[in-house]
Amino acid sequence: MPTIRPFRALRYDAETVGDLDMVVAPPYDVIRPAEHQVLLLRSPHNIVRLDLPTDEPGDETGDRQRRAARILAGWRSDGTLRKDPRPSIYVYEQGYTVPGTDVERTQRGFFARLRLEPFGPGGGVLPHEKTLAAPREDRYLLLRATGVNTSPVVGLYDEPSGRARRILADLTADAAPVFDVLDDDRTRHRLWVVPVESEGEGPVTELVALAAATPIMIADGHHRYETALRYRDERRMTRSCEEDPAFDYLLMLFLATDEPLTVLPTHRVVRNLEDASGDAIRARLGDFFDVSPVGAQDDLVAAFNRAALQPGGRGRFGAWWRTGGALLEARPVAEVAPSNKGEAVRELDVTRLGVVLERGFGIDAQQVAGGRVGYTKSAAEAVELVDGHTDGADLAFLLEPTPVNSVAAVARSGDVMPQKSTYFYPKALSGLLVNPLEW
Repeated sequence: MPTIRPFRALRYDAETVGDLDMVVAPPYDVIRPAEHQVLLLRSPHNIVRLDLPTDEPGDETGDRQRRAARILAGWRSDGTLRKDPRPSIYVYEQGYTVPGTDVERTQRGFFARLRLEPFGPGGGVLPHEKTLAAPREDRYLLLRATGVNTSPVVGLYDEPSGRARRILADLTADAAPVFDVLDDDRTRHRLWVVPVESEGEGPVTELVALAAATPIMIADGHHRYETALRYRDERRMTRSCEEDPAFDYLLMLFLATDEPLTVLPTHRVVRNLEDASGDAIRARLGDFFDVSPVGAQDDLVAAFNRAALQPGGRGRFGAWWRTGGALLEARPVAEVAPSNKGEAVRELDVTRLGVVLERGFGIDAQQVAGGRVGYTKSAAEAVELVDGHTDGADLAFLLEPTPVNSVAAVARSGDVMPQKSTYFYPKALSGLLVNPLEW
């Protein structure tokens, strides 16, 4: 089973940096270049200077990461970042509106350290996604230079009794948060510091035990996890005599699967079809789906705008080309799913669609990776790209979300999902706290 431990985080000192909402940022992998510039201008202490350091003319490999390490050292010296005096867990609450709807949700979890272990059968940590070499290398260079986790991996744990949710509610009921900000997406983020009980008994100890009772499934942050494993193995070669070193752990946000989790779909935009006529597209779709024409673009977009509230996993899609669109109902999975995949993967909507792209449109995985398929979270943007033939966009596929239980089933089976299968929302902010790989 997993090993979870409280820790002493580095946190911004509000007296030094001023408004805390000026120093936080989204995770590095969702920040676009224009937003990066805004964040850099927002504050000289914004966390992007550590989590997503900028390139400068003449930089060689690792230079920008080493600059981040120097910035971190300066911030620790001048009091910008201060280390908490006692090992703690950090209760985290996010209040948000589900995109495309007026539905409001609140989810709570907690930050702590998770002991690293390789992926494998019977392990305590389960992946569901393949990683890419370039992001892994980028995160590795940063971790090696700084020796800190600047943003968390997000892990899900099963706790069907609801006890963990009650503990988190109790811990936040009468205490003022140390952090309370509204981000650019109007998500409210609040953080409480809860020191571990000195006697080893109490709500923190119970909460950690509940989260560690079953394997942890990585929901977000596979690249960061694999990077941390590589870094751990490297450090072990030079510090083999150290007992229970801090580099054996990484920063994780733990969320119970009975929280009201939101998974957004990622819509696909297919580029440069050999024949983009409506007749050709309808004929190819008819080989895999029951096709129901949709007359108005707005009707199709409206049907998938609230996709985050749909159960997902039903084999239901939307399609839009320049002369029309359709609702698609997938045929039984046995007719389309690749035989070399496990049942949990075969039943995924994204797997079905991958088969359609390859068998129906001649777009295999290599071509997908090469840019023949684009991605967007917005159904409206997907169809607009097709209408404008932007970057060769010929056909949009609109999806429903992948259910959390389907993600868990894939992880438990030892399989991995296709790229862009899940987008857990909202993202955990970077800058709430930093995990130094030291005790």
